[in-house]
Amino acid sequence: MPNVRTLSRSFGGGELTPEFYGRIDDAKFQTGLAKCRNFIVLPHGPAANRPGFAYVNSTKYSGSKKAKLIPFSYSTTQTMVLEFGNQYIRFHTQGATLLSGGVPYEVTTPYLEADLFDLHYVQSADVLTIVHPNYPPQELRRLGSTSWTLTAISFVSSLTAPGSVTATPSGGTGTTYNYVVTTVGANGIDESIASSTASCNGNLLATSAYNTISWAAATGAQRYKVYKQQNGLFGYIGQTDQLTFKDDNIVADLSVCSPQVNNPFPGAGDYPGAVSYFEQRRCFAGTTNKPQNIWMTKSGTESNMNYSLPTRDDDSITFRVAAREANTIRHILPLTNLVLLTSAAEWRITSINSDALTPSTVSVRPQSYVGASNVQPVIINNNMIYPAARGGHMRELAYSWQANGYVTGDLSLRAPHLFDGNTIVDMAFEKAPYPIVWAISSTGKLLGLTYVPEQQVGAWHWHDTDGLFESCCVVSEGNEDVLYVIVKRVINGSTVRYVERIATRLFATQADAFFVDSGATLNTANITATTVTVSGGTTWSSGDSVTITASAALFVYPGTTDVNDAIILTDAAGTTYRLTITATSSTTVATARLGSALPVSLRSTAINGFSFARDAVSGLTWLEGKTVSILADGAVHPQRVVTGGVITLDQAAAKVQVGLPIIADMQTLPWAAQIDAGFGQGRTKNVNKVWLRVYRSSGIFVGPDSDNLTEAKQRTTEIYGSPPALKSEEIPVMITPSWNDSGQVFVRQSDPLPLTVVSMTLEVSVGA
Repeated sequence: MPNVRTLSRSFGGGELTPEFYGRIDDAKFQTGLAKCRNFIVLPHGPAANRPGFAYVNSTKYSGSKKAKLIPFSYSTTQTMVLEFGNQYIRFHTQGATLLSGGVPYEVTTPYLEADLFDLHYVQSADVLTIVHPNYPPQELRRLGSTSWTLTAISFVSSLTAPGSVTATPSGGTGTTYNYVVTTVGANGIDESIASSTASCNGNLLATSAYNTISWAAATGAQRYKVYKQQNGLFGYIGQTDQLTFKDDNIVADLSVCSPQVNNPFPGAGDYPGAVSYFEQRRCFAGTTNKPQNIWMTKSGTESNMNYSLPTRDDDSITFRVAAREANTIRHILPLTNLVLLTSAAEWRITSINSDALTPSTVSVRPQSYVGASNVQPVIINNNMIYPAARGGHMRELAYSWQANGYVTGDLSLRAPHLFDGNTIVDMAFEKAPYPIVWAISSTGKLLGLTYVPEQQVGAWHWHDTDGLFESCCVVSEGNEDVLYVIVKRVINGSTVRYVERIATRLFATQADAFFVDSGATLNTANITATTVTVSGGTTWSSGDSVTITASAALFVYPGTTDVNDAIILTDAAGTTYRLTITATSSTTVATARLGSALPVSLRSTAINGFSFARDAVSGLTWLEGKTVSILADGAVHPQRVVTGGVITLDQAAAKVQVGLPIIADMQTLPWAAQIDAGFGQGRTKNVNKVWLRVYRSSGIFVGPDSDNLTEAKQRTTEIYGSPPALKSEEIPVMITPSWNDSGQVFVRQSDPLPLTVVSMTLEVSVGA
């Protein structure tokens, strides 16, 4: 039959399991891929190779102990990545490690390596609350850029009760009156425990009789509340900002009694394993001794667990989830309602006959019986994504008005091959530029889920590197959310662990493209006040010898290491001109050879905007012995082996991206088209030609499989010596013919260059 052309408009289905290849009827089959390795599926359909990870630093116990990354966001402009290791925390931001006195700044912690991945946390302002069943709940507070404290939480009011409380009668005797006083904080909410009891003998029924209660000032007090005992309870009789109060037979209000001291986490076995915030309360749950209990602080307070008799609406809340199985509460999540996750079920906490949650309005209802692992879930919009307790699959929990509650679904249904037999060990969510849930698999792979629930987008892709991913977190930096990872690698025969930061894909020029792992950038653009002046030209054309004079020491002299390096000048139109150094006569004067005609505007003029291109990149000690990929001024350079922390270049370059190679592969699903009742199944196929519509792409290889790839030729009108330009167009590729039963196409990017595949058209010959 004649050749058939088909168009793949989108790759929004992500990678699908081979067990799904028969589901031609499924909508995801029309947009899915057989392989999506080191490609990111974009929410609107294209597939783009992932950017690389830049090297930040080694972890403290790089070769011997694991570490975990936790995000900290002090403000929209100040974020930190916290490296939790064996009894320490280090801090990273903007791709660098926070230093104090030239060494990494550290905070000592009690947490051992074995417990790091079971730490749960929640942040409010500049306080990070950290819990683990083996340790007292802790608060990490940011006091300054290099001033952090980690302290155990005190679950009583931070205010102290007034001291030296006395009661003095005036008029009559015969009745004993007892009083206590509390301190009220600046917010009018936090209240101290009651003072010691002050007693006096008087008779308030007598004419003009009264009792005077006095006390000493308490630190932090804005006001004081006074309570009088009646029927065994201390009821409220008034408050003042003074240090005395007059009781002239005020009736005690027993609906407002003095606070009762409550510390639910006194010692080992009683430390919580889950924490969150909900309705102005900090919530804890899941101790060893009371695995199904939840505790909420007094409304509007961080750690005040006090309560009153009788109970008041703003008192702390304590209750037990009555379930069929005694499973520990692992997570507390604030959605529209408060959601609890155990290893066997999902629960919703609501209020009965009240808008707010109070001690008397708590309602607990099961939503499903799936169960969650101990990895902290992520929240996207008003949905929650969490790893299941068993089976390793990823689940979604979302509110359904039809069910009048929360329902859960399996997000791994079409890609179980990425999860079966494995577990998820860490998770993070990136909002911008693309909404992606990142997860670390126990296999050491980095899994990505492009997730836009309102558009029914949920596409899986996976990422590997020369090593194993162990932890991840996301923080906002600038206008993007940035993924940080810890990667276990073998460098020069030794095991190491590196903190690495993903690069942006929104690069300005081709030279800025960063598609290497554990990489670094050499950027020699002048950022000082130094200027260079070019003089002495004869013809000012290519090959002419000129003199470069710097306003400050710039060149190596009497050494010759600058020879064959180059000064790069840029004119107003953005055109660059290379001046290759042939000799130096002082630290400020060098002789150079013009690579092309130098315009008049750059002659005999002091120029500040220049780069000093180098023919070697040094300082790459963390990649010693590794074969690295190189992008030099936007052009792919032959790979090199790092020796002594150095690589040499064939030609000096002003901007160099260097790091471990990334192999990005995408493969289409078996070909199916409505050419007969069987959609072309049971016929042999041969893909003759492929048209790839790409965006800002270069270095494209296409074929029927990974062993038979054809390079898409791209060079057209670029000037000599410049790299092939990035293409945004449809590129035809005649690929190696291969008759088989699948008709699949394989696309690979192995160069440190970008590749975004927008669509793919296939010309297919179909056999009988």
